Amino acid sequence: MSTKNKTLFSEFGPVTKDAWLEKVNIDLKGGDFNKKLVWRNLNGIDIQPLYTTEDSIKYLKNTGENAQALVNYRSVEVASAAQGNTLALKAIKEGINGLVFQIKTETDVATLLQSIDLNTITVSFVLGEYALAFATNFFAYAEQNVSDKSNLNGYFDLGVVSNYVTTGRLEGPVFKTLSKVIDLGTGFTNFKTVSISGTAFLDSGANQVQEIAFTFNALVHVIEQLEAYNVNAKTVFNTLHIQLAIGSEYFVEMGKYRALNSLVHKIAETYAVTHFKFTLTAKTSVWTKSVTDAHTNMLRATTETMSAILGNVDGVLVDAYDKEFNEFSDFSSRISGNITTILKEESYFGKVANPVDGSYYVEEVSTQVALKALELFKAIEADGGFYTAFEAEKIQQQIAEIRQTKIKLISQRRLPMVGVNKYPNLMEHLNADVLFAGAEVNSKVLTPRRASLEIEALRKVSEDIVTEAGRRPIVELTSFGNLTMRKARAAFAYDFIGVSGFEVWQEKSYESAQEAAEASAKSASQVVVICSSDSDYDAYALAFVEAFRAINSDKVLLLAGNPVGILDELIKAGLDDCIHIKSDVILTISNVQRKVQKHSKEAV
Repeated sequence: MSTKNKTLFSEFGPVTKDAWLEKVNIDLKGGDFNKKLVWRNLNGIDIQPLYTTEDSIKYLKNTGENAQALVNYRSVEVASAAQGNTLALKAIKEGINGLVFQIKTETDVATLLQSIDLNTITVSFVLGEYALAFATNFFAYAEQNVSDKSNLNGYFDLGVVSNYVTTGRLEGPVFKTLSKVIDLGTGFTNFKTVSISGTAFLDSGANQVQEIAFTFNALVHVIEQLEAYNVNAKTVFNTLHIQLAIGSEYFVEMGKYRALNSLVHKIAETYAVTHFKFTLTAKTSVWTKSVTDAHTNMLRATTETMSAILGNVDGVLVDAYDKEFNEFSDFSSRISGNITTILKEESYFGKVANPVDGSYYVEEVSTQVALKALELFKAIEADGGFYTAFEAEKIQQQIAEIRQTKIKLISQRRLPMVGVNKYPNLMEHLNADVLFAGAEVNSKVLTPRRASLEIEALRKVSEDIVTEAGRRPIVELTSFGNLTMRKARAAFAYDFIGVSGFEVWQEKSYESAQEAAEASAKSASQVVVICSSDSDYDAYALAFVEAFRAINSDKVLLLAGNPVGILDELIKAGLDDCIHIKSDVILTISNVQRKVQKHSKEAV
């Protein structure tokens, strides 16, 4: 029989969504489907575990195009024009095709851009008080050094939004200056002079919906202010550059950029602007980076960059993985630039047109983010707009609520950060000077920060204990009883208590609880964690604690597990605390540190 036209796997019939769900519910064995499998993220979006053709997925329009000419940016701190030029040429040699110059002083344009081909290299500038003078000189230089004005690519960022939200001040006649810069850039169609940076929102703890909404609220405010200087909305949209930070929620971040691409056209339509070309860039976030086990920042930066590229951005700025605590270095800068290059060239992200289009999951997330962002945007506008809401601290309060929720989830280890609250590097001994020690919070402005600051403060206390005591506190994992459970709980305890930065010994097993109690009470450790099964705890935990405390009353004694039925008795006998999946790592370790510190001082 001919099989020429036979469909592959034709013997398998189509499966309905109800059939899938029926099978899932059987596998859940009575478990709650919504609690077990539906992910409700901090944007208030319910993400289903599966989508099929039966779902009425709405597809957004104008979600952007995968940029085959993706710009790989590097930030260049300009101390002097000559020094900035040297760093820029080095970056280009390493494969970078986009430069973001941080201009903080009067800078000679010709010296800064010497030997840089403006026809092929994208040049952008973050400007301060010298913005107008620099822009005047730059456009004059560019006119002489490009074969066609349309060849000049890049943007100016005068910090109109970013400076205001982080300082609470609009420095000088910023909109008057901006209007003049816009006028200077006339004719350079691919060089954007109106930059709206929303990076401070996500870097201060906002969710993706807030980030998009508040960025658009800021855009509307800028449009309104520029009208006083005879700059119309069409001009703004045609010279618009938007930059957002990239978070760690892989698919939601893809959806965020696709949603922004779609919504910017919807907002433009309200100003009767229908045909325009804006630039969208992404920057790896400060929020997701850590000082502890900093090399894991490279992993986060890689997935963030993937999200942004698949979300159809025009360019990506990947910060050095150690930027948060180290001075500029050739190694970390080169590594950061290589991330985008590898994804674009070797992983073919820059060669496939819109690879996520049509994915039910991504399309649904994009649509939901867009709908919620538009709803929040409209609410802020109805309440007086961006400036009014920010001055009344309403935007700050909304972001603070999400930030505190995120911090709580990190502390509960429900929001994992590798090298921070999960899988800590126990071989790493950090210099206490690079760790966060705590600072006052100004509710009137946004303060970009790392999500890991509270964990860092915890680590700093540990390093202070080491300095005071002249040794690193030792944690001993003492196990007995059921082999499988004692191994599992020892592994959990190793990971949990390792967040402290203490020295954690590998699990040591004993034949009996009595033997384990006596040996661990006499050892050189300052903290002991009991590891066994629930049934062994019921039978022997109380005797263990009593035997342990009869020998040693100073050590911190913890138990891996949550034996609620006998917990009161154990605490009364001398157990300090239990560690389990619902434990708050910051609260638990803080209590351990206090007792260790107390006894360290008494021993001196």
